[in-house]
This record gives sequence, C-alpha cells and structure tokens, in this order.
Amino acid sequence: MQAKLQEQLSPADAEVILGHLPDRIRTALMARAAEIEYPIEAVVEMAIASFLDSEALGFADCKPERGQ
Repeated sequence: MQAKLQEQLSPADAEVILGHLPDRIRTALMARAAEIEYPIEAVVEMAIASFLDSEALGFADCKPERGQ
C-alpha cells in the first residue's frame, strides 16, 4: 500500500511537531499564529520553510496591509 503525499502540513501533524518543541518555541509559534490569524499548521510550515530556504514564503509576507 502506497502512502498518499500531502502538499501541506495537517493540523494533527502540526500538533505532533509542536509537542516535540521546547516550550518557548511552541509558545512563540502559537502566538505568531494568533497574531497573524493563520492556522498553526501554516505557521509551523512557514517556520520550517524559511529556515531551509531564505526565499520561501515567510512571516513578513503574511498580512502585508498590517505592517504599513
């Protein structure tokens, strides 16, 4: 049986990842998700992507109308 590949992190997978992070990092990611009104899985995904690729979609790209 072949596993189905997902293009995005699921909410359940994000919770598993968050559960393995230090409290201060988990708290910061959850606070950022609330601040920009994005699902936690999207914020975890952006954090990982921006760490791996400096040109990836990052937090500065979210809610551009708020920073002006």
